[in-house]
This record gives sequence, structure tokens and C-alpha cells, in this order.
Amino acid sequence: MADALYGDDPEPGEPFPAGRLCVPVRPGTRASVTRLFRTPVGGRTAVAFTAPARLRAVLGADQPWIPLSEAALRALTEPLGVRELRIDPVLTAPRPATTCVALPEPLPRPLTALAS
Repeated sequence: MADALYGDDPEPGEPFPAGRLCVPVRPGTRASVTRLFRTPVGGRTAVAFTAPARLRAVLGADQPWIPLSEAALRALTEPLGVRELRIDPVLTAPRPATTCVALPEPLPRPLTALAS
């Protein structure tokens, strides 16, 4: 007997269903609006996280979010032409190591006589 498929069932290539996701939002004129991001090649993508701590680690503690299922997020973004969803992305490259480099002191300028 074939198993029934539900909105949160995994796609064939996914190891498990995403379940409840933490979706970053921004304030809109009447309600919160799902934040969309760009891929490295410029395509639009929806982003979601499997835990609030993961969202805060990437987007900061002040980032508002709402809980949504994967199916609901896809239904919200599909009319906008967004078909890609990134779950638990690392949105930025690691910060480069900072080193202090001493700059040379400026050379003293010779005093010049003011013309009167």
C-alpha cells in the first residue's frame, strides 16, 4: 500500500520533513511581510530556519520571525515567482581575521617662512 503524501512530507531528495520553520519577516503597511533574499547568482529565494537560535545566529537577535510550515511558505512565495527555499542557510562568509597593522608616522614637514 502506498503511503499518503502530506504537505510536510519530504521530497524524494530530502532526508526528513522540515516541519515548523522560523521564517524571517519585516514590518509591512498592514502586517508582517516575508523577507526574501538573493542567491549568489542573483535569484530570489525564501529563507527559513529550523530553530529560533539558528535564525538569531545568522540574522541577529532583533530579526522578527513567524512560524510557518514549508508548504505555507511555498504557497506565500510562489505567486511572487520565488520557487527556491533555503533552510538553515549561512548567509554571510565568515568574518576575516582582523590584524592591527601599524601605519608609518608621517614625516615632519619643514617650516617655511611666510611671505609678507
